[in-house]
Amino acid sequence: MSSRRNRARQSGSSRITDEQINDLVSKLQSVLPEAGIRRNDRASAAKVLQETCNYIRSLHREVDDLSERLSKLLEESSSDQAAIIRSLLM
Repeated sequence: MSSRRNRARQSGSSRITDEQINDLVSKLQSVLPEAGIRRNDRASAAKVLQETCNYIRSLHREVDDLSERLSKLLEESSSDQAAIIRSLLM
């Protein structure tokens, strides 16, 4: 019985309200690029979360691509600047 009370107490203290969820979804929507969702439109939370996941995936791909391009440039270059950049990245 005490474990049930502990769980109820823990879940009660960590509950998030619908208003807080709506506020967080609005904040997420405000930082997304406008391609998927217009800022003035009221999108569903599911749509905002899906667009957020898609955006994060695209950022990961972009970082991977840029990292690969930088690695190739550093391999091809033997200048002092390339040596400095290599040392900063290590």
